[in-house]
Amino acid sequence: MNAAVSILTTKSDYVVRTSMTLPMVGETLGRWAVKSGIKKAYTMVSDFAPGKDAEESFHKAFKEAGGEIIGSIRMPVANPDFSAFVQRAKDVNPEAIFVFVPGGAQPVALAKAFAERGVDPNKIRILSTGEPVDEQALKSMGDIALGRISAWHYDYNLNNPVNKAFVAAFNAEFKRNPDFFAVGGYDGMHLIYEALKKTGGKTDADALIAAAKGMKWTSPRGPMMIDPETRDVVETIYIRRVQKVGGNLVNVEFDKVENVKDPVKAAMKKK
Repeated sequence: MNAAVSILTTKSDYVVRTSMTLPMVGETLGRWAVKSGIKKAYTMVSDFAPGKDAEESFHKAFKEAGGEIIGSIRMPVANPDFSAFVQRAKDVNPEAIFVFVPGGAQPVALAKAFAERGVDPNKIRILSTGEPVDEQALKSMGDIALGRISAWHYDYNLNNPVNKAFVAAFNAEFKRNPDFFAVGGYDGMHLIYEALKKTGGKTDADALIAAAKGMKWTSPRGPMMIDPETRDVVETIYIRRVQKVGGNLVNVEFDKVENVKDPVKAAMKKK
């Protein structure tokens, strides 16, 4: 319901994913970046499995689309000060910097380092997955986040009827907006419920997995499917820009790629 490392679902035949994979996001953003005119990029990621997935997938797609990676760095996971890393990236003068750091305190610390080192998102585009610009991070960053671009599978302000109803119900229950953790859990429980309906209440693992394969539904994030071959999620990846709307910083969708599958599984299938 949350884990995003690609290879996870290959470790057991009894795993089904309802979140996303970081390669789905990284490759989508890498291709979009070149399409939007970016030719030289630098990458900064946290040095653990999710960061490596994000880095490798962005590199692959960006280079295949005709871009050049002019530098990269892997940073400690619990890093209090990003100044030296940001300065190193700025010194090579990239057209864009791709970032992955986990949620929590890291996104704000990194954003402050960008601001302190004079990295202007209007001159050097800052690209990332969704964690560095989620709602709570944006509230802590303030206007230094304006112009940041990200690729992600969910945001509470997605404009569709199912999401509007989900956000209203979630706020009524928990007094806050849902985030990607919430929608992963919501869709995970939907999958379990619908699988049990298909099996007539049978709870053995083989029956539940068979019921989950190929299942389709409309989520708050948009259309979803469980790939019957990989048991991984197939969904839309949205490209967003941080803008101020009604006095609040929000991720505003301006492009999207539909029916995105995990590219790592696709590559494994070809071998």
